Amino acid sequence: MPSYQTTADLEASLGASLRALRLDQNIDQKTVAERAGVSLHALKNLEGGLGSSIRTLVSVLRALGREDWLKTIAPVATINPLTLTRAAAPRQRATTRKPAPT
Repeated sequence: MPSYQTTADLEASLGASLRALRLDQNIDQKTVAERAGVSLHALKNLEGGLGSSIRTLVSVLRALGREDWLKTIAPVATINPLTLTRAAAPRQRATTRKPAPT
């Protein structure tokens, strides 16, 4: 069953994930904020799920060494289904058998 989260729920979940990542690396908020070039208040808002800018999110991800997370948001398809149809062999129709002459 799919779960439908509100925007606030998603922001809180993202903030909690970032906070857990920061704590896992044993870095305090002030250090991450300095490395990211954002204010401490902006980092606290991001971790608290209180809204933030994309610039703050990207800066914090870079400071934590996890900018690869951004690639999972909208992965680029490696196969274009339209090119597959052009390269495919033409379909052969089934033939019907003609009745044998009597």
